[in-house]
Amino acid sequence: MRVPPGEYGERVPKKNTFSSWWGRLVQRAVHAGWAWLQRTGSVTAERPGRFRFGAMGTDTRLAFPLGTVFGEPWIHLGSHCIIGEQVTLTAGLMPDLDLGAEPILRIGDGVVLGRGSHVIADTTVTIGSDCYFGPYVYVTSTNHSYDDPHQPIGKQWPRMDPVSIGPGCWIGTGARPAPVPIPDGVTPEQLLALAEWDAEGAGESAQRP
Repeated sequence: MRVPPGEYGERVPKKNTFSSWWGRLVQRAVHAGWAWLQRTGSVTAERPGRFRFGAMGTDTRLAFPLGTVFGEPWIHLGSHCIIGEQVTLTAGLMPDLDLGAEPILRIGDGVVLGRGSHVIADTTVTIGSDCYFGPYVYVTSTNHSYDDPHQPIGKQWPRMDPVSIGPGCWIGTGARPAPVPIPDGVTPEQLLALAEWDAEGAGESAQRP
C-alpha cells in the first residue's frame, strides 16, 4: 500500500507565503535604505558636511561610511579621486592642532584609495596623481623604532620622516611600511645615551622663557 507523503512519515512544512513576502519586502527596504545612506553620507566638494579640507578637487568623493578623518585644513585632495569606505586620512598627531601654513597631506588627481586604507601624515606625506591603492594599505610618516632590544617598542621614541609616492604607482592589498633597521655599528648603550641626551635637551627647551 502506498502511503501518501506526510501522512505517517515526516511532516512537510507549509510555506508561509505572507512571511516570505514580508521578508523580501524588508530586505529590499534595508538595501534601499543603505544605498541612500551611502549616497547621502559620502563627502564631496559640493557636499563636504562637517569637513573643511584645505583643498578638494572636482568629482572627488569620500565613500560612506568614512574612517577617521582629522586635520582636514592641512589635507589637500586632487580631482577625480575615489576614497573608499572606512579610509582614514589624518594630518598631525591628534585633532585640533595648528600645523602651520603648508599642507601636511597632499593627494594628487585621480588617486584611488581602497577600502580600509590608512594615510597617517604626522609630517609631510605626498601621493602623486593616478596612484591606485588596494584595500587595507597603510601609509604613514611615523614608525616605531626598534633601536634598543632591551626596551619595549612602545617605550621607544618613534621616527618621523616625510613620505613621497610618485605618480602612477600601484600599491597592493595590505601593503605597509617595512621596519627601519638599526644602523650598522650602533650599540644599545649608544642609543640609550642618545635618548637621554634628547630628553635632557627637550627639558632645557621647555624651561627657557
